[in-house]
Amino acid sequence: MLELDIRGVSQDIIGSENGLNIQAEFENYKTQIADIVSDLYKRKDTPGEGLQWMNLGYSQETSWYVKEYAALVENRFDNILVLGIGGSTLGGIAITHALLKPYWNLLSKEQRGGYPRIFFLDNVDPDDINGLLDIIDLKKTLVNVITKSGDTTETMAQYMIIKDRLEKELDDDYRKNIIVTTDKKTGILRQISEQEGYKTFVVPDDVGGRFSVFTAVGLLPFALVGINIDEITAGIRDLDAQLKNTNIYENIAAQNALIHYLLDTKYGKDITVLMPYSEKLKFIPDWFTQLWAESLGKNKTIEEKPIKAGPTPIGAIGARDQHTLMQLFNEGPNNKVINFVRIGEFDTTLDIPQIFQYTGIGYLGGKTVNNLINAEADSTQATLIDYSRPTITIKIPKVDGYHIAQLLYMLEMQTAITGALYNINTFDQPSVEQTRNYTYGLMGRIGYEGSAKALHDKLEYV
Repeated sequence: MLELDIRGVSQDIIGSENGLNIQAEFENYKTQIADIVSDLYKRKDTPGEGLQWMNLGYSQETSWYVKEYAALVENRFDNILVLGIGGSTLGGIAITHALLKPYWNLLSKEQRGGYPRIFFLDNVDPDDINGLLDIIDLKKTLVNVITKSGDTTETMAQYMIIKDRLEKELDDDYRKNIIVTTDKKTGILRQISEQEGYKTFVVPDDVGGRFSVFTAVGLLPFALVGINIDEITAGIRDLDAQLKNTNIYENIAAQNALIHYLLDTKYGKDITVLMPYSEKLKFIPDWFTQLWAESLGKNKTIEEKPIKAGPTPIGAIGARDQHTLMQLFNEGPNNKVINFVRIGEFDTTLDIPQIFQYTGIGYLGGKTVNNLINAEADSTQATLIDYSRPTITIKIPKVDGYHIAQLLYMLEMQTAITGALYNINTFDQPSVEQTRNYTYGLMGRIGYEGSAKALHDKLEYV
């Protein structure tokens, strides 16, 4: 099970100018936290609240359909190609990188246990798309198109390109190479899927894209490459049993939410750093960046009062970013909360040979790389404490489906509770929609001519 070490934000450790009296703050907010947690669980089944993601660990029907389809297409494809952007791909990238063998796509089929390679197209860079299409055989590729709305500009542009090429190479058989994950009833992609006869999977109602990794959005690609999705859902359920607890002293998501809220609003720590000490977890910060930024970056409260909410998320990886960001973290503005993610047990051990014993690097001999990365993490946290910088450590026993699911689910719950503390709508993203409207107008979508004109008026050089 996950553990949360919050001693690094205590005023006893980093001083009263930058640290919290944790016991006093927990007492001050224990009733409000209890009300927030209770309210979230009371509202999670209410349509329109955006909280159905809290039920995904219990969605056995989705898991069954996903596993059934994965078994049906086993050994039929060499590649899985996921088309999407944002919440449609960030979680999938993070978890497949964490749970598959390192350098998965470079391994032989035998080394992959017979499972296919997996690729994600999560942008519309022409060089990147052309480069990938130049090296994979589309005839042997299963393409998973993911967009809940069914008309996400970037994803549908990717789909149109891939569909056209598949049809030219496979004639009418191209439909067997395309599967779709989208809204159950509405949207352009739902209409296309019914017309084309594609196999489809559903993004449930009231699950926003950034909270969708444990729907078919993530579970389907995971199952297709052999990841045990039952282990993932079991991890969520077991942690959820703890996060239902309204007692802040027993609820790690509530603790971390309150700490970040207080350090922002009382001490000006308006930057949240997530820094795993594991290469397997290197894409978790990308997923968290969208979750934290899109959920908390709001300019009005639920009552429509002005507010400037939202700590800015930054991703870092230890030990690499000790050599890129640590100077700033230590001596720059003291406006950050650094969240370490530490691994209890790595999958392998790597010895450092006992050579060069009579030189300045001889001290490394006989140690392990495991020793080294843990020493790097300990040293980094100690240095941050020396500079009175608040730190938090999230500990996971090992990198497996059970614990990675718990890590992501804890961060989702933490985000929901933090949003409630700010008294904002955590589950909308109005300014993102405005950007989409401008793009629709510039690309000539009917009905958005006004958006194009407004943009041209504001940016005369466009």
